[in-house]
Amino acid sequence: MISVRDRARGCLLGLAAGDALGAPAENLAPEEIAARWGVLTEIERGGTDDTEYTIFAATVLLRHGHALTSEDVARAWREEIVARLDGPMRGAGFSELGTVEALRRGLEPPLTGRWHAHGWSDGLAMRAAPYGIFAAGDPDEAARLVEADGRVSHTGEGILGGRAVAAAVAVAMTGAPPGEVAGAALRAVPEDSWTARNLRAALDVVARTPRPLRGRALHDSSGRALPDSFGRALHDSFGRALHDTVVVRHYPWTDLAPEAVALAFAAYVAGDGEVEASVVIAANLGRDADTTAAVAGALAGAGRGEAAVPARWAERIGPVAGRCLPVVAGRDVRDVADEMVKGL
Repeated sequence: MISVRDRARGCLLGLAAGDALGAPAENLAPEEIAARWGVLTEIERGGTDDTEYTIFAATVLLRHGHALTSEDVARAWREEIVARLDGPMRGAGFSELGTVEALRRGLEPPLTGRWHAHGWSDGLAMRAAPYGIFAAGDPDEAARLVEADGRVSHTGEGILGGRAVAAAVAVAMTGAPPGEVAGAALRAVPEDSWTARNLRAALDVVARTPRPLRGRALHDSSGRALPDSFGRALHDSFGRALHDTVVVRHYPWTDLAPEAVALAFAAYVAGDGEVEASVVIAANLGRDADTTAAVAGALAGAGRGEAAVPARWAERIGPVAGRCLPVVAGRDVRDVADEMVKGL
């Protein structure tokens, strides 16, 4: 039996590991990743703003609980992010930078998420996991809470991406199989939305994918590297099919929420909900690789628990540096997870 605490720890540890693994592959195409690493399986450096914003979101959520409002989140941004900025926000995404500027101009939500041109980004999806942990087993409540957060920094499809991830994590926290978890994501967004269309299309690609890619053990007991057949399947047939289906190739940025969320869920389902398989598949798909791998890791970690996160990854995850958000410097995702499940 996997405890709620273990699932919460697995969720945030899986997210942090995915963020760190995918970071060097961000904005790369699968072909570039293959040329550089073959298959990227090892963490090279620390995580990005994805992990730091996740910790920040969890902290604000714990402060207000089910009574959380967009005004609460905006106040926290002003007092704990904007007021502490002394120079650039290292590694922050476009939606976060735009939100900071909107808050500096005195705007209030939802205008803070509409004022800038990046409300469709995956910045909410990347920090949505804590809402699913907090509302474990209640995807509707998880989606409602993350939308309250999202109205501060996002609009439209950007909010829908966050709803999909939060709802899915809430169901993954019950130990549900990947298909059921993905179904919760689809139910959390309008059927005719870009997010839903991309999710359905990506899951259809997974359903057509040969089993040798799905759920394959990525390392044996001796830690030997992946077989060439895995890399070929990942970078050729599977990766190409997914990119052809959901990637907006002519767009210069890779952080479109409907694209990133679809790639993350495809990796999670293709990996049969195993943490290592899900995260490695997501990272090697490229594009916004830190975010897609973080989301895939959160979903898989919530489903399988802390022990399912590879030890060689877990030992590389320590307190965050606070490079983007000084307010969270020194916080460890394990401690945050423990705080989130007290009393549950």
